Amino acid sequence: MKPVAALLLLAPLAACATDSGSTAARPVLAPIPQAGLQTVMGQDAAALVRGFGTPDADVREGTARKLQFSSAICIMDAYLYPAKTGAEPRVTWVDTRQRDGSAIDRASCVAALSRRTGGK
Repeated sequence: MKPVAALLLLAPLAACATDSGSTAARPVLAPIPQAGLQTVMGQDAAALVRGFGTPDADVREGTARKLQFSSAICIMDAYLYPAKTGAEPRVTWVDTRQRDGSAIDRASCVAALSRRTGGK
């Protein structure tokens, strides 16, 4: 008798787990285009200038180069290094921060910089 009583107690819970067969339409989410790190990583200096305008700082040390771009929202430092001797330096690392120095997502900063109208 006890197993039957246990099954009767579990029956209402089993109904919660079944699919009612409802095919209610769900909204289709369309991707929102965003400028991400792919617009920066692996790019050369000319591509960065085309995308973000004149850099606010251009620092060279040996074969390495740092281009800094800023907007009202954030600052991005793009570090360019040649893959091999004589090769064109390309972005291998990106560092971003808000104007007050606090952290900001790198892709968000790239998106903000891509919307500025060149220069500061």
